[in-house]
Amino acid sequence: MLIQSALVAALGATLANAVTTLEVKGRQFVNSKTGDAFQIVGAAYQIGGSSGYDPSHGKDPLSDGDICRRDAALMQTLGVNTIRVYNLSPDLNHDECASIFNAAGMYMLIDVNSPLSGESLNSLKPWESYYAGYLNRTFAIVDNFKNYPNLLGFFSGNEVIDAVKTGAEAPPYIRAVTRDLKTYIKAHADRQIPVGYSAADVRDVLEDSWNFFQCAIDGDDNDMSRADMFALNSYSWCGESSFTESGYDQLVAMFKTTSIPVFYSEFGCNTPSPRVFTEIGTIYGTQMTGVFSGGVVYEYAQEPNNYGLATVNSDNSVDLLDDFRTLQKQYNGVDFKSVQNVKAATSSITIPECKASLIQEDGFNNNFTLPVLPPGAQKIISNGVGGLVGKIVDISDWTVNHVVKDIDGTKLSNLAVTPLSDDESNTPGSNTGGSSSSSGNTTTTGANSGSSGSAAPQLAPTKLSTAAMAVPMVIALSFAAGFSMI
Repeated sequence: MLIQSALVAALGATLANAVTTLEVKGRQFVNSKTGDAFQIVGAAYQIGGSSGYDPSHGKDPLSDGDICRRDAALMQTLGVNTIRVYNLSPDLNHDECASIFNAAGMYMLIDVNSPLSGESLNSLKPWESYYAGYLNRTFAIVDNFKNYPNLLGFFSGNEVIDAVKTGAEAPPYIRAVTRDLKTYIKAHADRQIPVGYSAADVRDVLEDSWNFFQCAIDGDDNDMSRADMFALNSYSWCGESSFTESGYDQLVAMFKTTSIPVFYSEFGCNTPSPRVFTEIGTIYGTQMTGVFSGGVVYEYAQEPNNYGLATVNSDNSVDLLDDFRTLQKQYNGVDFKSVQNVKAATSSITIPECKASLIQEDGFNNNFTLPVLPPGAQKIISNGVGGLVGKIVDISDWTVNHVVKDIDGTKLSNLAVTPLSDDESNTPGSNTGGSSSSSGNTTTTGANSGSSGSAAPQLAPTKLSTAAMAVPMVIALSFAAGFSMI
């Protein structure tokens, strides 16, 4: 154990930049060195739920390296290559956590908003929340994360549009925030960083939202307000469902002409429970990978709404849940070497021009005239925020310091992050991570190497709304981070 830990620590400095930055090319995420298309194998990561975001006390989901090391080691064994993090403070240092997830071969999808007052768009009256102070906060998030090579992209909004009534006013403002973020990134970052939107899978407004954000105003393919990616939070596959029964076939048909990457920013219906995750083989199978770029399972840590893969206790120990091992088994049934090692498509992509005819739902906004920058915002873009800028740092110890118990109650031993080689991302089945000991016997657990591998309801019936998960209700501090402050 001591020899193993010393070896891992010694490797830390040379393995600080494990992943290769990803680029958007047409409808795919592409490895910038190999040219391979990338499929997201993700987990939503918001430790502590609403209480996990407490910037006034120096706390958010990526502020404690010890906790991140614990969870990165576990998600390595699961097979995760991407985490989505909803609520983050631009004033906290995230270097250690970002470096840990980077070395573990995991990318980060970051929401620039938070549900606190003044830190998100008001979906019904967006003009009241679109001002320089709000943009300054989103730009500060960009500064904080822009230098991490494992940053996959930013979400400019999450479920701001959840019905026709919120689609009446919000779309131009969401698109304006996308424009402003991309303009700031161009001025202050060393690379292009994708910016997109995470939509609610509400079929009345889903297609219109996608069309509104992916089109090019005046036919300009370099339009800065055009989204680089489009994602959806979908819970339509429940239990032993199928490609057609779940409505996944309808989604593939809807997005088959997409000009930007489309993926699930949340999925994982929890009825029945425990979950069976039978959708995994389809999401990463031939019926979907030509259109979708994978997805993010909701969610890593158990909260009252019962979507967790693991229970995080008050003493920071962790109890794995049945869902963790079931999901791991489903991932291991996919031949991810074949899924990931596919050269990106070279066929040309047609980018639609923004026209009112793209919008089908009566009452959804079809005016592509965007709001101008609010007073003072251009100065911030020109001069920069001047806030905290993150960087990759060396990690001296990869060992997990907290007790982790498997689904049968046995304690996992020798649990540690395995730093990956340069340019390598995590793959299901490639990291075992630790062992489970019981009554003096030790058995290997974790991923196994060499694996081969009519419309349903729009939301799982037990997936609580943002308002229902709010703690306290008056500020809607939701770990699901639905930023429509209704």
